[in-house]
Amino acid sequence: MPVAVAPDLQQNILVTIYLLFSHNYIAFAYFIGVIIGIVLSLYRPSRFATFVLLGFAILLFSFEYDKHIISAFREQTVKSLITIQPHYKLQKIIELVITELLPVLFYVLGWLFIYLAIIYGAVKINNKNSGKKRNG
Repeated sequence: MPVAVAPDLQQNILVTIYLLFSHNYIAFAYFIGVIIGIVLSLYRPSRFATFVLLGFAILLFSFEYDKHIISAFREQTVKSLITIQPHYKLQKIIELVITELLPVLFYVLGWLFIYLAIIYGAVKINNKNSGKKRNG
């Protein structure tokens, strides 16, 4: 028996789904990459599959770090290191590392693993093809 849903609630559900996707489409893409990496690792384990998995996992973490983790992590680190006497230089260093350096590092590291996977896969295919030409 179908459940009757008010028209305004139907529209709100569609808007919520749209906003969820438009707000997190990058994370969904990275998550699909992680799933592909897991499937490749289980189906045919190789360095290529490991690099793909690590790359997309780091990119997904980087996205979530930028979006949700930075502020709480920065606040917790400052509160735990600077307790009684203010240390403005240390606070600036902590903020620089946590808010500027780590996000860039995670992003670059993730894409570096994807790049390594592509290069490794291309070299492996090239070696297979050159071996066939010599034998054939």
